[in-house]
Amino acid sequence: MQPGLFRPGLFEGRRILVTGGGTGLGYAMADQLSALGATIHLCGRRPSVVEEAAHALHAEHGNPVHAHTVDIRDAGAVEAMVGALWDQHGGLDGLINNAAGNFISPTEKLSARGFDAIADTVFHGTFYVTQAVGKRWIATGTPGAVVSIVVTWVWTGSPFVVPSAMSKAGIDAMTKSLAVEWGRRGIRLNAIAPGVIPTEGATARLRPTDGAADAIARQNPMQRVGTGRDIGQLATFLLCEENDWINGQTIALDGGDYLANGAYFKQYFDWTDDDWAAARAAIDARNQQDKALRARRPA
Repeated sequence: MQPGLFRPGLFEGRRILVTGGGTGLGYAMADQLSALGATIHLCGRRPSVVEEAAHALHAEHGNPVHAHTVDIRDAGAVEAMVGALWDQHGGLDGLINNAAGNFISPTEKLSARGFDAIADTVFHGTFYVTQAVGKRWIATGTPGAVVSIVVTWVWTGSPFVVPSAMSKAGIDAMTKSLAVEWGRRGIRLNAIAPGVIPTEGATARLRPTDGAADAIARQNPMQRVGTGRDIGQLATFLLCEENDWINGQTIALDGGDYLANGAYFKQYFDWTDDDWAAARAAIDARNQQDKALRARRPA
């Protein structure tokens, strides 16, 4: 990715952790920051994916990129990883909370396990990472910046993704709350609420049978879907140390879609039981693929 709006070397010497950074939006943001000179730390549950992403970013931009295998649902594992970032790598200057999980389901058919699979990653995991990093910035008197990826559903709600909507709303509240509490420490927190930016994982679980980007683009005021470049440039702007007075904000990055169309996934009101069964089968198949990847390490 080209630096675009930003001067070359803007993030040289800066160390950024991107959770869920091996694929999708996380990788796009890491790519933009690495292009600008940042040292990138990627973390995720699938070792092969994270390590291959780190190799690709280093090959593309030449800057240091480190891969960490961690399940952010495990507070102890998060603490150990973040401690190692300080002990072995000199700490961090910025954090992108991107790791998430989601799938569509009628809410009355959700199991407790299904709900927890989302809430444990998005709600608990994001807090664990933010607290582990933030308390070290506070202890050392170091400023820092956090960008969390939420959804426009924090304003509109959304049917069929209630665990995600609830959890992301919690991250939105965390962003505002800690912006006030930690601002005096030189720590800023902001969030991005992206619209539809097609990624393989999200499409497989949220639009498993009707993921055509052209139909989604037609309803958007800007007549397109989002790109990795879009979110990479906004995350970069919010993390810039020169940009030190935007704090506690959640910014919609959706071309005006939620203003025009409101909540997502309303089309699923028309689905039959057979439609839902087909979607469930497609999601289960994707989950099995990801499980296999978590067990595989690169050669």
